[in-house]
Amino acid sequence: MDGIHFLDLFQGIATLVAAEPKIMFGRIFLMLLGFVLIYLGSRNVLEPLLMIPMGLGMSSVNAGVMFLEGNKVGTLFVDPLLSDPVELINMLQINWLQPVYTLTFSNGLIACLVFMGIGVLLDVGYVMARPFQSMFIALFAELGTILIFPIAVGLGLTEREAASVATIGGADGPMVLFTSLVLAKHLFVPITVVGYLYLGLTYGAYPYLIKWLVPKHIRGISMAAERGPSISRSQKLVFAVVACTLLCLLFPVAAPLFFSLFVGVAVRESGIEPFKKLLEDTFLYGATFFLGLTLGVLCEANTLLEPTVLKLLLLGMLALLISALGGLLGGYILYFWSGGKFNPIIGIAGVSCVPTTAKIVQKIATEANPGAIVLPQALGANISGVITTAIIAAVYISLLR
Repeated sequence: MDGIHFLDLFQGIATLVAAEPKIMFGRIFLMLLGFVLIYLGSRNVLEPLLMIPMGLGMSSVNAGVMFLEGNKVGTLFVDPLLSDPVELINMLQINWLQPVYTLTFSNGLIACLVFMGIGVLLDVGYVMARPFQSMFIALFAELGTILIFPIAVGLGLTEREAASVATIGGADGPMVLFTSLVLAKHLFVPITVVGYLYLGLTYGAYPYLIKWLVPKHIRGISMAAERGPSISRSQKLVFAVVACTLLCLLFPVAAPLFFSLFVGVAVRESGIEPFKKLLEDTFLYGATFFLGLTLGVLCEANTLLEPTVLKLLLLGMLALLISALGGLLGGYILYFWSGGKFNPIIGIAGVSCVPTTAKIVQKIATEANPGAIVLPQALGANISGVITTAIIAAVYISLLR
């Protein structure tokens, strides 16, 4: 009797004990993984703004499982699979993160808010100064996005599911979120969680991949002499307006993302400081924080321990690996084409998480040669990677929706 009272009081433990072994160990593992993400975020090994709330959410949601009405097991955080309108309204009044999820995740709004903030950070002058070089690198760095599609279909995923997981290869979290919402809503949660986990974890592995494949004397090649033409603020603004309009005309299915990205660029180049601070400080940081928090609480063991999710884990890892190898291949092609004057590690920056991969490239170049400067070229490839990822995702959505 005492044991029953104890478990009735501490329902997190009760649901853990009552669960089947797979779910029990899965919950324990995800709680511990949450601790690891918090530690890595606090040490700046991974992005702290994303990983700390994500890790704490992951630990909390797998600990805070309880018995609900009808002896159903669940939490008071969020239910991502609600479709009945009456039940949804009820959950909006009960689950504390349900309004954030329903009103910003399930319609792609949070991806657009993040893209607005990213747009403010982008200096498109780096692309305009070296358009062909930047786009060449970005195209090669999309290799994972392209090759994973037939591999995923071969492993039994539908074409829509395969396209959704393939976008992980573009290393653009909001794009993964948006594409999976449109093409594979039933896999939206695991695909997005896998995408963001790997975006954080794989960047820690990229430096080792570069050092393994590129000799030190080549990693230290400086690009400081290749400055490119000077681009004025008005030219950048014109580029943003024309590029946004043209891309929306060609790919209306991704128009919200194109618009969100380039409205940030336009605000930056217009010099409207109050709007710039709003998008950068409030929208980007606020959306990224709630993105990490909500993704963390979506990491329930019951959701992630599905057979399909294992495929997504493997495919996500493979997509980012192939994209990194593709970027380095593009970098080596330009290295030989230029007679050894181009630093091939810039190819990694084509894997488009802005500005993380560009900073990785600059850091590795500096380690090999303290005087090496490759950041302008890396940022050009980085920004081109964002645009290219959006275009490929739009192609997938246009053909398969």
